[in-house]
Amino acid sequence: MPKRNRSKWIGGSLIAVIAGIAFYIMFSDQFASKSYGSEAFSEGELSPNEEIATFAGGCFWCMEPPFEKLAGVRDAVSGYTGGAEENPEYKEVASGETSHTEAVQVIYDPSVISYEDLLEVYWRQIDPTDAEGQFVDKGKQYRPEIFVHNEDQRQAAEASKQKISESDRFDEEIIVPVTDASVFYIAEDYHQDYYKKSTERYEFYRKNSGRDQFLNQYWGNERETSLPTKEEEAANSPYSINYTDEELRGMLTDIQYEVTQEDGTERAFDNEYDGFYEDGIYVDIVSGEPLFSSLDKYDSGTGWPSFTQPLETENIVELDERSFFGKRTEVRSKHADSHLGHVFPDGPDPTGLRYCMNSAAMHFIPAEDLEAEGYGEYLSLFTDR
Repeated sequence: MPKRNRSKWIGGSLIAVIAGIAFYIMFSDQFASKSYGSEAFSEGELSPNEEIATFAGGCFWCMEPPFEKLAGVRDAVSGYTGGAEENPEYKEVASGETSHTEAVQVIYDPSVISYEDLLEVYWRQIDPTDAEGQFVDKGKQYRPEIFVHNEDQRQAAEASKQKISESDRFDEEIIVPVTDASVFYIAEDYHQDYYKKSTERYEFYRKNSGRDQFLNQYWGNERETSLPTKEEEAANSPYSINYTDEELRGMLTDIQYEVTQEDGTERAFDNEYDGFYEDGIYVDIVSGEPLFSSLDKYDSGTGWPSFTQPLETENIVELDERSFFGKRTEVRSKHADSHLGHVFPDGPDPTGLRYCMNSAAMHFIPAEDLEAEGYGEYLSLFTDR
C-alpha cells in the first residue's frame, strides 16, 4: 500500500492551488447569490420504502455525484449538520462561524442498495485520516463524519470503520467519528446538484482540490465499487428508450410534448383522465413504464387526475423545486424522464399524499387489456378483489 507523505500535500504547490481557487471563487456569480438560510429536512418527505444515510466528507459538491449515480439512490442532498445553530446560512458554515459541517443526506431504497454498500462508497471519497478538514478545505466545517440514524446503522458504520482500520490501506489512524444524527439543514438551492448546474466551476474546483489525486493514490483500480449505477440499470430495463427529439415530436401530440418534454401543465378540468375511474393502470406515454393504478386514484377536486401513491415507486423520480415562494416536489418518470406533475402532502389516507398528474403524460390500459398489452402481472390487482 502507498504511504502518505503529508509534506507533498501542504507544500508550496498546494498554497498556489488554494490561492487560485480562492481567486476563482471570489469572482464566481454563484457566490454572489444571496442566501436565505437553510431549512430542516423532514423524514415525512420520505416514501414508505425509503431510508436516509448522512455522511460528511468535505465539500458537499464533491460528495453528491458518487451517491446519486447509484441504482437505488433517489437523491443526495447537500446540507449542514452536526451543529447546534438553527437554519445556518452557507456563509456562516463555510467561514467556520457555526459548529456544523458540510454533509450529504442520501435518500435510498434499502431493497435495492444496502447501508453497507453506501459505506463502501463513502470511504472511497474521503481522506479518513484527516480530522482537520478534507483536502484543500480545512476547518471543522469540512470535517469527515458518519451520522447514524439508528442502532443498525451505528453497528454497520463501526464495523466498516474497523475493516478500513485493519486493511492497512492507510498508514495513519482512521479518525472518522460515528455520531448520532441530529437535525440536517438543507443547503441553499444553488448548492444542490452543483456538479450539474455549474459543471465548469465544479470541475475546476474538483481538479484543483487534491481529492482525486489522493483517492487515485490510495485506492487505485479499487476506487470504484461494482455496485450497479442508474445508467446501467436503465440500459437493461425493458422501458429503456432512446428517442430523438424529432421522433418524440412525431409520436406525441402537442400537449403531450409540452407536458412531458417542456415541463408544461395541461388545463385543469379539461384533460382526458380527470373524472375518469375505470379499472386499470396508467403508464408513461413515452416509455410505457407502469406509474399508477386506478385503485389509488381519487377525486381531489383540483381538475387533474390524482393518486395517493405510485403503482411502482421505482419508476417514479421526485425532485425538490425551491423558489422564493416555497418548495414543491416535481414527479418525473424514471426511464423516459417525462415530466408527470407534482406530489403534495395534502392527500387522503393511507399515505396523506396527492400525486397530481397530467393526463397528457400518461396512457391508460384497461384491466381487461392488461394481459394482451404485456402488463399481465398487474391483472390480479383487479381480479382478486
